[in-house]
Amino acid sequence: MSKHYEVLIIGGGTAGIMVASQLLKKNKKYKLAIIEPAQTHYYQPAWTLVGAGCYDYDKTARPMSKLIPKGCEWIQDFATSFTPENNLVSTKSNGTITYDYLVVAPGLAYDYSLVPGLENAIDKGVVCSNYTNPKHTWHVIKNFKRGTALFTQPTTPIKCGGAPQKIMYLAESYFKKKGLKNNIDIVFATPGGVIFGVKKIAETLMNVIDRKDINIRYNHKLVAIDAEKQIAWYELAKDVEAGGCVVISGENTAEQIDATFQYNYKDVKVTIDGNRYGIHFDMLHTAPPSVAPKFIQDSPLVNDSKWLDVNHHTLQHNKYHNIFGLGDVAALPTAKTGAAIRKQVPIVVDNITLLLKQNKMGTKSYNGYSSCPLVTDYGKMVLAEFDYNSNFIPDPQLKKMLIFDSSKEHKRLWLLKKYLLPYLYWNKMMKGKDV
Repeated sequence: MSKHYEVLIIGGGTAGIMVASQLLKKNKKYKLAIIEPAQTHYYQPAWTLVGAGCYDYDKTARPMSKLIPKGCEWIQDFATSFTPENNLVSTKSNGTITYDYLVVAPGLAYDYSLVPGLENAIDKGVVCSNYTNPKHTWHVIKNFKRGTALFTQPTTPIKCGGAPQKIMYLAESYFKKKGLKNNIDIVFATPGGVIFGVKKIAETLMNVIDRKDINIRYNHKLVAIDAEKQIAWYELAKDVEAGGCVVISGENTAEQIDATFQYNYKDVKVTIDGNRYGIHFDMLHTAPPSVAPKFIQDSPLVNDSKWLDVNHHTLQHNKYHNIFGLGDVAALPTAKTGAAIRKQVPIVVDNITLLLKQNKMGTKSYNGYSSCPLVTDYGKMVLAEFDYNSNFIPDPQLKKMLIFDSSKEHKRLWLLKKYLLPYLYWNKMMKGKDV
């Protein structure tokens, strides 16, 4: 006989624990369970600071057992497949589990096959990633003395799209503090055509780029890493304009560079092989290519892009009406951040509570809110808050901290990132309290 729950939650990350905590605040008697194999829960937003040597990695970890709310059963297991027609989830060790309502929030997974060579290179030698091992990132940065420091990202959706550039800004600050700046060329190679999708934030960040003398290479699709030769291989995401020199080094002058490909040209070593451009690096930071976990991709719950297929505003599954999804796994056209989850959870909780009580949906609507705290220096930060339409929508509460324009760099925003947000996360968000 399989176990049955009113609400079954897949995933003990930010989304899963917040949903469970807020549901139990509504009604302590709900029969809830979370399926989550991991023993440790990490506050990953602080990993940017760990990678820059200004936050203790151990403080980002808490035992899962301390975070699963009282009244919610923890099934320490892997979900393996879904049979939504029968309201059934299969697990690796606990057989099948049935539910009245299912919340799918397992986060995302890394698929290194999308960038050949990266899996064997990452977190070794001069190749690092705050996403996987921020302690190794700090080791690389503090031991770097000269050459090309390449910061890049894949073309897939990733957690916090601004994270690959935050660590670059902090690394530049560190190099400058150590008197190494003249020995180092910093290059940011991005698949996008702009530094950030929200215009007001992009304007601030371009001023930061100018101040820090960083070379941006736009429309660069990362396709392979050669760790031995220290080359990151790219294909260009748009056609090279006739006569426009793009990434070739040597005799070409900055005046010849096509501005849609490069900003603030640096003559770093580049090898061309057919339609591929190889940027030579002496250190490399990247985010791993990200996908939905395999058991989600192989399920009937995904869209054509293999992400969880939910309504953009209600977060209800588009086909199975007793299934909801949120967090990084959801196919939502906004940034995958903890801040987005903070706004998604109350909508899922409201809908499930009303469905359980009155068999009807709530009226709350998710507007695509997400937020990216963009650390630009030790002691400075910009806070990008935006919706589905990339409108800049700062939180009115910031005025209480005397922050009147969060699109500009502020010391108080840095204090928010380093001290207040971790406190709110552990003591409010994880406990189902409104933040």
